[in-house]
Amino acid sequence: MSDKSGAETQPVIIKKYANRRLYNTSTSSYVTLDDLSRMVKQGNEFVVFDAKTSEDITRPVLTQIIVEEEQKGQNLLPISFLRQLISLYGDSMQWLVPRYLDHAMSTFARNQEQMRKSLQDAFGGLFPFGPLEEMGKQNLALFEKTMKMFSPFPGNPGDKARGDKPAEEGAGEATLDELRQRINLLQQQVEEMGKKKE
Repeated sequence: MSDKSGAETQPVIIKKYANRRLYNTSTSSYVTLDDLSRMVKQGNEFVVFDAKTSEDITRPVLTQIIVEEEQKGQNLLPISFLRQLISLYGDSMQWLVPRYLDHAMSTFARNQEQMRKSLQDAFGGLFPFGPLEEMGKQNLALFEKTMKMFSPFPGNPGDKARGDKPAEEGAGEATLDELRQRINLLQQQVEEMGKKKE
């Protein structure tokens, strides 16, 4: 993280105590998960350490923030996405998922900035439904394609329930090299989409 002068700034240190209270060492005050959520939205980086063991527990704390936001009704994660994500834990392709999701979310963030810019440019004019709708469709298609590609099961789990014909035998089997090629191809497509919008 860097400030306006370009100098690197260190992330804020948050300590979590045995009583589950979170302590912001930069402000010398206790904070809540809502406070940490606001920090993320403002672009302020932080790391969370267990006060007793000094273990970095940033990931579980961020995950807890997501769970709380979902419980408040801020549903960003579709059930099908959550099921597919859970099925990838322990799978041989698990190592690819973090890298891909990080890249996909970076691309989405760039699109989000372009959507905001389109709204600002359109102030006082016509609302740009076309470009926004197209970006949304591309992002949705990208996520669906990714999750289908990572799915450890051939076809759609609901196909049999709906009476669809099963896929041909062996069609769902893919070698590791084929999957890597698919990942690389998809990553190239994502990068090309990002370049077209810039």
